Amino acid sequence: MNLPTNPPPTRQRVYRDANRAAGWGLGANLLLAVVKLGGGALTGSAALIADAFNSLGDIASAWALRGALHVAQQDEDEEHPYGHSKAESIAGLSIALLVTFSAAMLAMETFRRLGVVTHPPPILAALVALFCAGIKEGLYQYTRRISQQLDSTSLQAIAWDHRSDALASGAIAAALFLAPHAGPAAAYIDQLAAIVVCLFLIGIGFRLFARTAGELMDQQAGETLTISVRETAGEIAGVADVEKLRVRKSGLEFFAEIHVQVDGQMTVSEGHRIGHLVKDAIMEKHPRVRDVHVHIEPHDETP
Repeated sequence: MNLPTNPPPTRQRVYRDANRAAGWGLGANLLLAVVKLGGGALTGSAALIADAFNSLGDIASAWALRGALHVAQQDEDEEHPYGHSKAESIAGLSIALLVTFSAAMLAMETFRRLGVVTHPPPILAALVALFCAGIKEGLYQYTRRISQQLDSTSLQAIAWDHRSDALASGAIAAALFLAPHAGPAAAYIDQLAAIVVCLFLIGIGFRLFARTAGELMDQQAGETLTISVRETAGEIAGVADVEKLRVRKSGLEFFAEIHVQVDGQMTVSEGHRIGHLVKDAIMEKHPRVRDVHVHIEPHDETP
């Protein structure tokens, strides 16, 4: 008995749900930025202020992502015959550079003040950090669930960014809870925690840069998708073999180039018909594939 399977998400649904997830992240990060900045100013916690800058970066990221998603959905035109889907990757690259630069500047400033002896922040600072960690963990669970439903690598990356923020805020909360019991080192724990958060953000920035740079350099799509595209083409009547397949990611969408082998004695008209069948089958089964270029090659049966 074959169990029913959910159809793959359409292009419109992918963009709609990605926009919704970015919208929730934007609203939550606005709230968290206010809470962290207010808590940092009230308690004098450098770690909370550092984490607040993280939230400000997330706000900029959410705005950039929503704008990029709007541009990415635009149809092809004379100047952009392949569409505008790479707008999302360009936004991601810019965000990665912004996160890395901001975190580096804040780490340098915090390190410069490391020798200044300060009193450990009150317990309120730890409670604020713990609250923020809980909100971020909830965002991670929500975004992760949607990313699994849509099989979206972009949303998976956003989800893990939320999880990273939750871990960073949790680490700050733990450090601030321990500070009153750390003896002579208590005066430095808050500032050290701020530097650790900044280094953590720099690492995230480099990973985001590498991922988005790979997309802009037309990196081959994941193995699961490429195997499925190859199998779909091979199921079309008249296709003897798939000679070559390239699938590149472009934002939330994909472009495919495939070489299929057919009987060398086949007419040009029949080969053209099979090429269209291959293209239609791939795009029907994989709605996020925006276009497919099919090349017809003669099949050589000689061993």
